[in-house]
Amino acid sequence: MSDPTNYAVQVEGLSKTFHSRHKRSGHNSDVHAVRDISLTVGQAECLGIAGESGSGKSTLARMLVGLEVPSAGSICVDGERLPEPPKAADRKRHARRIQMVFQDPYSSLDPRQPVGMVLDEVQRVHFDRDRAGRETRTGELLEAVGLGVGYASAVPRALSGGQRQRLAIARALAAEPSVIVLDEAVSALDVSIQAQILNLLSDLRRELALTYIFISHDLAVIRQVSDRVLVLYRGQLMEQGPVEKVFHEAAHPYSQLLLDSVPHQGMSLTQRPERGFLAEDGCLFRGRCGRVHARCAAEPPLFSVSRTVQSR
Repeated sequence: MSDPTNYAVQVEGLSKTFHSRHKRSGHNSDVHAVRDISLTVGQAECLGIAGESGSGKSTLARMLVGLEVPSAGSICVDGERLPEPPKAADRKRHARRIQMVFQDPYSSLDPRQPVGMVLDEVQRVHFDRDRAGRETRTGELLEAVGLGVGYASAVPRALSGGQRQRLAIARALAAEPSVIVLDEAVSALDVSIQAQILNLLSDLRRELALTYIFISHDLAVIRQVSDRVLVLYRGQLMEQGPVEKVFHEAAHPYSQLLLDSVPHQGMSLTQRPERGFLAEDGCLFRGRCGRVHARCAAEPPLFSVSRTVQSR
């Protein structure tokens, strides 16, 4: 492993396999949600992670913040490695460095807990502040996300969707992390509200020198907010590189398929073919790829297609 202090986040060989047992047949089966992912995120950088549903994006996010224990691999944030398995004290230290904003702000918040109490609770966990200090900081956090001190007594169920997501962002900021993982953080919002939240996130990133890992199936959002993009398919890394380079010169057929699927004027709407077999070795995409050939049955190594972009 290279020196992790050079990065805000460094992940090496991260994998997650879920084991299940079929109720009727009694057979055991494994679901490989994330497969041997390695990535780095620079200080104050935004890494976008794209892929369709079931690609492992959310499982990867949950492992990064410590909500899922990896089956293999390591996670370093700000040069500190998350122990395996982590103890309660390890999780607490990790949470000071990296926080998460979820897709649905309503389900991730107690609908009856006042806004001020939501932010006060985070501070009591992570900081040794008196009540007055916490109240002052709560006001600062609410102002920072565009809600204002007057919302401290409101409850989440009384807020709009956009206001709840602003509160979720404030809650993440309350721990004063250097890294924030945003898992489909704007996908449940109206387009106009999405734009407001994305602008807020951009302002906060610039003002606080935050590092973002932005997970989304919406390629337009990924392109707007990210410096680099990583493309996942069935938990496997397909392609990564600077966002404009990948969007204009995608090298992997799956990346090209995602880009071709973005709705645009004049696009033809045709019935999609069935997926075909799901490979568990070699290139996982070969069952759906129109350019498949014999060597795809073997695990393809990452190769450089330019100085700045890598692809399978």
